[in-house]
Amino acid sequence: MTVVLILGSGPNAVDARNWPRTSFDRIVAINNAHLVRPDWDDHIFPWDFPADRVPRPGPGQRLIEQDQFVPAQNDFGGFVYAGGTMAFTAGYWALQALRPRVLAFMGCDMHYPATGATHFYGTGTADPLRDDITLRSLEAKSARLMILAAQAGCAAVNLSTGPSRLVLPRADLAQLGALVPAPYNIAGAAKATERERSLNYISPSGRYWEELGRYDVREIDALDALWLAAAQP
Repeated sequence: MTVVLILGSGPNAVDARNWPRTSFDRIVAINNAHLVRPDWDDHIFPWDFPADRVPRPGPGQRLIEQDQFVPAQNDFGGFVYAGGTMAFTAGYWALQALRPRVLAFMGCDMHYPATGATHFYGTGTADPLRDDITLRSLEAKSARLMILAAQAGCAAVNLSTGPSRLVLPRADLAQLGALVPAPYNIAGAAKATERERSLNYISPSGRYWEELGRYDVREIDALDALWLAAAQP
């Protein structure tokens, strides 16, 4: 697998509607993003996604549910470390299942203006703004994803041109064929990884919210700071 598009529901997701299909080897649509392009390959959604919004797969298309993405995200440290948004979950699932050379995000900026559309279909619930221990620093979670992708030989980039909470390098369609993993601070990443191991904030079921007493938000904030620092080569 070479280039994978992770398509979210941000207002600018519609910019991807007319992108050439040949630019991507696989398209992973998150939640309602399957409405942007009918030629998606994988539709990934959480357990509480409304059943009447789940598309009916056509030939070559498949649905990715929690029994598939929870083990994949656990392989990359679990939800507390990786972040409890479907954008990050889709990224880690794709890294494990598809082993791409490029992981390109679009419509996943997690930037929600006070007025105007928050999603391509108008307004919706902005999950990253909820009070959740896994969402205290979206920037740090994206830095971690970028570094773990780089360690797997994959360039994680943002195709959006608008405001973004992602710290991924920006890219455009013309660059996809030549992208290489972003440089990062190897010693800093090793320090963050070792700190994760010592904390052992792993929830195998993925339902981390059912055992919040195990987690110290001060430790999570300190860990996020390590990943942010490691993203600076």
